[in-house]
Amino acid sequence: MPKKFFKKYLPEAHVVKNDKNLRFLGSWLHDPNIWHLNRRSVSGAMAVGLFLAFVPFPFGQTAAAALVAIFFRVNLPISAALVWVTNPITMPPIYLGAIKLGNWILELNPEKIQFELSWAWMSANFVTVWKPFVVGSLVLSVLASLLGFVLTRLFWRLYVSKKYLQRKRRDKIQKSLENRIKGVSKNRSAAEGNQE
Repeated sequence: MPKKFFKKYLPEAHVVKNDKNLRFLGSWLHDPNIWHLNRRSVSGAMAVGLFLAFVPFPFGQTAAAALVAIFFRVNLPISAALVWVTNPITMPPIYLGAIKLGNWILELNPEKIQFELSWAWMSANFVTVWKPFVVGSLVLSVLASLLGFVLTRLFWRLYVSKKYLQRKRRDKIQKSLENRIKGVSKNRSAAEGNQE
């Protein structure tokens, strides 16, 4: 399935190996396991990338995803790409959602939060939002990671099963046609033998 889909959109290994932000990984980038596209590698990469996407630190997520992908020997490009789920456009709603989720889990009832993605807002409100923010972000990380892992495994399995059944059906039809052709040719030879 998915192999063709992912190959279509993922960068070549040499492009990632030459990326200036990942050069510090050196020879670790030459491990073939971090470039494989199979169910285990891709689902693991989904888990790593989505977990780190929601971890609340704004810089270094791509490098962290690369390190974790190497450690777990899962697909590095997918892991590194998925951390960009949180980007400057999506951070405000995701971080606000994390704060609200953290407040709900910790059973806090804060006043309406006028969230603003800026250092000034964070430094002014850090004391009141850091606990719910961290708790909410970690819960989102774990949930997104598990969901990504399970759904990838499930869809991959369904796709492979579907392709197997299609191939089996095609082979059965082909065999049936071959048997009919053999039957027709046997009947012709028998008819020609009777005419002589």
